Amino acid sequence: MKNKTNAMRILDRSGVNYTAYEYQPDENDLSGVHVAHQIGLPEDIVYKTLVAKGDKTGILVFVIPCAAELDLKKCASVSGNKKVELVAVKELRDLTGYIRGGCSPVGMKKAYPTYIDETATLFEKITVSAGVRGCQILLSPDELVKVINAEFSDII
Repeated sequence: MKNKTNAMRILDRSGVNYTAYEYQPDENDLSGVHVAHQIGLPEDIVYKTLVAKGDKTGILVFVIPCAAELDLKKCASVSGNKKVELVAVKELRDLTGYIRGGCSPVGMKKAYPTYIDETATLFEKITVSAGVRGCQILLSPDELVKVINAEFSDII
């Protein structure tokens, strides 16, 4: 990638090894499943980043396999909330600095509590968005957890 994203610069500063995968984003299909096919990696290791709001804790970040669905009850439980709901797409940029289809758990405007689905621990490497549409970064889930101070949880 010609221009490094903010997420990549943060990983570089933290000494994290990663591989960038570029692809042509499809404005009509921003799904992680589509991205997995475009970069030629199994859906199991391509993760998407979802931003939600807890009734007690405020903004939360969840990183889950691209073909999975977030279980909001489990999310509420692990994050100490009674209720959790996804934020509206129009709020995403103001909260995170990222847009839909290019939301990375690395380098958000603020360090929100972040939960990565425990399935990530089954793999040596997973991908997350590099912070722009059209680029994913492949890295160790353990290193990702350290860099963004996240925790592995059962959230799907």
